[in-house]
Amino acid sequence: MKSEHNCFQYPPNIRTLDLASLVSMYRSRGEPYTVPAGDMVACCVSKRLLKHSKRWFGLHYSQKAWDAMLTTGCEGYPLTEVEFNVMGLVKAPPQPRISREFIEQNCGIVSQLGFLIFNDLRQFGFIDEPEDHIFELSHRGEIALDGLSRRLFDTGFKPDQLWIHNSKLNS
Repeated sequence: MKSEHNCFQYPPNIRTLDLASLVSMYRSRGEPYTVPAGDMVACCVSKRLLKHSKRWFGLHYSQKAWDAMLTTGCEGYPLTEVEFNVMGLVKAPPQPRISREFIEQNCGIVSQLGFLIFNDLRQFGFIDEPEDHIFELSHRGEIALDGLSRRLFDTGFKPDQLWIHNSKLNS
């Protein structure tokens, strides 16, 4: 992978959050935030103090920095390596007819967050379910996956880029 700071990332210690905090932080990501009078926050990219920001799991971004983190084809949806893994497992499953639970458990994050991410990717139109429990990437999902792959790896999507393949190599 190119750079640790070229796309959004979930905190490495996210497993320490209780479920209610995890859901709250996930649901409020990207919402505009007005800094209360007397408080100060800085953009995690530019390091400049902000009056208005967008939050991502405790980090604050200026609008310009937020927009720069968005990936080609994401249509405003903040994508991470986890979304890459979810969409990649849908596009190139390691075995026929993998279940949604398999994807949630092998996307590189706690399965409860994998559940939320999978739902959002479906609702946002990146993943389709044309038949019962058989998932496929939509055209929008193909574009988003390609954009994220190019951002992360400087190349189009290849199944061997997925976390599930690399985690087996590292175990």
